[in-house]
Amino acid sequence: MASTTSLSFPSLHPNFQSSRRLSSSKPSSRRVFFGPISASVSDMPSVPVSPVTLPPPEPAELPIRKIPGNYGVPFFGAIKDRVDYFYNQGREEFFKSRVQKYRSTVFRANMPPGPFIAPDSRVVVLLDGKSFPVLFDVTKVEKKDLFTGTYMPSTELTGGYRILSYLDPSEPSHEKLKRLMFFLLKYRREHVIPEFHSSYAELFEGLEQELATNGKAAFGDPSDQAAFNFLTRALYGTNPAESKIGTNGPSLIAKWILFQLSPLLTLGLPKQVEELLIHTYPLPPFLVKSDYQKLYDFFYESSGPVLDEAERLGISRDEACHNLVFATCFNSFGGMKIFFPNVVKLIGRAGVKLHTQLAKEIRSVVKANGGRVTMAAMEQMPLMKSVVYESLRIEPPVPLQYGRAKRDLIIESHDAAFKVKEGEMIFGFQPFATKDPKIFDRPEEFVPDRFVGEGERLLKHVLWSNGPEDETPTVGNKQCAGKDFVVLVSRLLVVELFRRYDSFEIEIGTSPLGASVNLTSLKRASF
Repeated sequence: MASTTSLSFPSLHPNFQSSRRLSSSKPSSRRVFFGPISASVSDMPSVPVSPVTLPPPEPAELPIRKIPGNYGVPFFGAIKDRVDYFYNQGREEFFKSRVQKYRSTVFRANMPPGPFIAPDSRVVVLLDGKSFPVLFDVTKVEKKDLFTGTYMPSTELTGGYRILSYLDPSEPSHEKLKRLMFFLLKYRREHVIPEFHSSYAELFEGLEQELATNGKAAFGDPSDQAAFNFLTRALYGTNPAESKIGTNGPSLIAKWILFQLSPLLTLGLPKQVEELLIHTYPLPPFLVKSDYQKLYDFFYESSGPVLDEAERLGISRDEACHNLVFATCFNSFGGMKIFFPNVVKLIGRAGVKLHTQLAKEIRSVVKANGGRVTMAAMEQMPLMKSVVYESLRIEPPVPLQYGRAKRDLIIESHDAAFKVKEGEMIFGFQPFATKDPKIFDRPEEFVPDRFVGEGERLLKHVLWSNGPEDETPTVGNKQCAGKDFVVLVSRLLVVELFRRYDSFEIEIGTSPLGASVNLTSLKRASF
């Protein structure tokens, strides 16, 4: 979901320019509105006074500060930071403790996995909303082979090809492959909304039955199946249940993704076992080769018109199909697998008041549009749109971003400027940047109406897609080709949920890739 599938959906947001810090749901308290002003003749000055125009203040130049922190003893420093990151502190505390120690949101550290998987674990860490966007500027940073970070999974997992997500825009194949992803959704765009409705109606009916039988229903696995069914039906016109892959798609994908991301995960195993099994050496690709082949065969048989377009663009059918598998299964399905449970979690925790507001807004707009859900109709649902953006801000589905400095750079945080040398690896942890307290009021809170009205100007600081939310993917940047598609399907999830239910209740757990959600109550629509 962070770098490969969309197009031709009209922009789902306006282009905002202001970077003023705004309250989440109210106009800034600094704004003052005056009524009409009148004056009598005696109030007027006796001599005309020319208006005084003051020049804008010069921006204060930030002091250059040496980047704090260090990498420790070679080899052992990387292992120490890895153990702190996964076990001694955990990811959030790993970053928080260093911000406090160095009194800086920019510092040096090692990022996992380190030896022996990654050749170099040293990075410059960016943790604020002002410095972070340098990672999107492809004139300043190179993105070659940095999709997963300081290491790159074996190309044996992707048919021997470096997939689009690992290509820098300067590489000739990048433009061709990104154009192919744009074509995919343009070709099938009319099928997205109806197939989403069909797939998620099946999901909710199954959850209702499970809830009636057992008193609660796990959202995760049924949601994964619905996501896979939707993507293959909408984008390729194929129902997996009627193919050789059957209902095995999600499990095949999960295993294949594990072999790529295991160096960045904890699976709940004893520390010593995890360190040896998944953090020190990569899992051998041959163990998942047959599973991946099943996915490849399914997509090759399902994507004839898209592969025809690939040939017209100068891409072999084989390379194109491997990219389609990655775009659909890793980027799109993987993103929905992580993000959809988080959306349900955040809305569920917010309570009945928000549920009622969403149900009223969504149902009234759908009714006014003749009972049809369209992209234009969803643009008339400001609260629903804000809830999706706020979910992307709080729980960005791809939390880690990397780039390598193309030249010597000056990177500014809110408080200081830092020199980064050509060739240094730069890393940003997105959830800290999107919860920057100097940009967002109540940054740690889920504020459903944060992006309603004037709050829409804050969308430039919503950064989940390898670019700001108010910018657009192009063949010349690394912003997620499927950015608008992801926003669209996330909106559709909220719309389908509240067309069907007045409210719901949940239990929350954890999983290696995000939240584990159990539904404990579903109240069917009563108005």
